[in-house]
Amino acid sequence: MNNNCNREACDTEIRGNLHSIETMGLVDGPGIRTIFFLQGCPLKCQYCHNPDSQHFMGEQHISVKEVVDMANRYREYYEASGGGVTFSGGEPLMQGAFLVKALEALKAQGISTCVDTSGHGVKRFYSKILKLTDTLLLDIKHVDHARHTKLTGRDMTGILSFIETLKNQNYKGTIIIRHVMVPGETDQLKSMQRLLEIIAPIEKSVEKIEILPYHKSGIEKYSQLGRTYELENVPAMDSAVASEFETWINQRLKSQKLKKAVS
Repeated sequence: MNNNCNREACDTEIRGNLHSIETMGLVDGPGIRTIFFLQGCPLKCQYCHNPDSQHFMGEQHISVKEVVDMANRYREYYEASGGGVTFSGGEPLMQGAFLVKALEALKAQGISTCVDTSGHGVKRFYSKILKLTDTLLLDIKHVDHARHTKLTGRDMTGILSFIETLKNQNYKGTIIIRHVMVPGETDQLKSMQRLLEIIAPIEKSVEKIEILPYHKSGIEKYSQLGRTYELENVPAMDSAVASEFETWINQRLKSQKLKKAVS
């Protein structure tokens, strides 16, 4: 494989607005991954542990060539672990033009790609992005329109539209659903059942559902930014309870997929 980034694939005129980079990541997609956290997000999640990544006026930028050059430094780790590169945020779909070019260049190098998204972005780029994405980490913030709006500042129109796009395009990659469980919000079986209903149009591509327990590790950043942490009085989610919900919902997902496969 040629490790040099060709001029056409690595268009240096398109630069991404960057928040940070994590190398040797183990939780944002399969295997060992390099994670590019892009700056800017239309959601303002009350539990966001990187609130400084929400605004769109970041000071760091990165070119497609720089993405590929960094990825190639860790190629041996990707190949040994089934890893690759993940774009997270912020919200990577908001930087569609850059994301398409970066994904194209990585795929040309034979590097596995993953996008971590809440389904809010520039729709005209969705088709190309999905064709170039091997694994999709799809974050579903809440299962109720009103509570979703309170929690994130936006209703569920964006995420539901994105799920419809995945269905209509018959997305060929692997989908991992992620949901942060906040005590008093979705820690009930009826909420888990509603989550299954929301992802039903794409469940055949869903490998698993991850229920992530709400925590307060980023709370100090809010005071540093002069912002109020709205969930200050909400306790951290019991990880054992979240794990029980995760087991339950994945068993139901498996059962539903099996029934449809034999029907």
